[in-house]
Amino acid sequence: MTFDTSLPQKLSVFSARYRWQLIATMTVHIMTLTHGIGVGWMSPTLRLLGSDKSPLGDPLTITQASWIGSLIGLGSLTGNIIFGLLLDRLGRKLCMYFLAIPNMIYWILIFAAQDVTYLYAGRFLAGMSGGGCYVVLPIFISEIADNSVRGALSSMAMMYVAIGMLVGFSLASYLSYYLMPCIIVALPVVFMLAISGLSETPQYLLRRGRDDQAEKSFYFYKNLKPPTSSDREASRHKAKMAKMEFDTFRLQVLSGGVTESISWRDFVNLPTLKIFGLIFVLIVCNQLSGSFALFNYTSHIFAELGNNMDPNTCTIVVGAAQLVGIFSAVALVDRLGRRILLLTSMGGMGLGELAIALLKCFASEEFLNQNGWLPLVIMCLVAAIASLGVIPLIFIIIIELLPAKIRSIGTSLSMATFSAFIFVALKIYPIMIYDQGLAATMFMSAGMCLFGFIVLGLFLPETKGKLMTH
Repeated sequence: MTFDTSLPQKLSVFSARYRWQLIATMTVHIMTLTHGIGVGWMSPTLRLLGSDKSPLGDPLTITQASWIGSLIGLGSLTGNIIFGLLLDRLGRKLCMYFLAIPNMIYWILIFAAQDVTYLYAGRFLAGMSGGGCYVVLPIFISEIADNSVRGALSSMAMMYVAIGMLVGFSLASYLSYYLMPCIIVALPVVFMLAISGLSETPQYLLRRGRDDQAEKSFYFYKNLKPPTSSDREASRHKAKMAKMEFDTFRLQVLSGGVTESISWRDFVNLPTLKIFGLIFVLIVCNQLSGSFALFNYTSHIFAELGNNMDPNTCTIVVGAAQLVGIFSAVALVDRLGRRILLLTSMGGMGLGELAIALLKCFASEEFLNQNGWLPLVIMCLVAAIASLGVIPLIFIIIIELLPAKIRSIGTSLSMATFSAFIFVALKIYPIMIYDQGLAATMFMSAGMCLFGFIVLGLFLPETKGKLMTH
């Protein structure tokens, strides 16, 4: 594993050097925000569609509602594979344009829905767009970002998803069914217009042999001034240093074998198989620890533990706690590293889930009635600690572990596995909660956290500062 030993900068993410990296990251995450809004839209809208006031006429059945929920997972799996295959063929920027189209159609189908099949198609397309986001955007950001801020910029993905989910939940709760899609459909259009000013990543351009464009892109994202004959002495020196930095970068990229064709031997070798093994453990522990599925059943958990507060209010409070955790991850990931945040998060999440299980097993009904605030506090702590590492860091760790030559295909395969386990988790958790009980579900989740803490603690390397050209 190769690490950056040049330019030991201690600059803030807001420094001039990183200006366009930060702007580009915030721009491409308009799409992530839109995806989050689509995810948050579902919970309040399903209650409306299942009532006598359903805009589709007849109320939805339980089976129809479960399909609306799960089709986004199947769409995400499809998006992972399709965009993973297109990424090295079409480039990062062109793929980003294609991300917006399915999402745009999704909101149009919601508005125009005559029956539930419109929503089935829309949710599948929304998942396809979201699945593509989780492949295309992390690779784009990792390729434009300096090593010293890559963790912070990459961790912003889940921050935008969380904000989007809060916005989607709130808007769907208070706006009419037909008004919300009319507003949100503008976001994919804004996204497509905004990314038109961004350059393709220098790594991709170098792989395609477009060195002049790659150099311009490198200067753009590093906020460096290209050399010109009219420069003064001091400016010429800076331009010369910029040129040397690009030449070093170019050699690093091309020495990573990225211009060679990929064969099965690039995947079937001991170091790569070990990496895929770690990624698999990371994905399994991420999902079966309940980091995603658990927060889909907060209302039921609160009801089981005797919380009498409004379920919508509790959901918004837990969502706000998630945001606090993600903001903390963005601030700390490049200072403390990936390992310490991930392991702290996994251990803390396991303890929080163990506390919920013990509360359910041993707390009396009288105690729960007198301390109705306690479940909300514990869920907020679990949400915050999960969002410190388990939730936001999975993408950056996967990308940093994978070798540059197979990074696009490897990320696609990893995200497809991730989507499949989201689908599995969303199917397992309601069965566990309603059939085996809340305590058994929380013990299982805490056990997965313990398993992940031990295995990843022993074998996961620190990837902070790793060169993305190898």
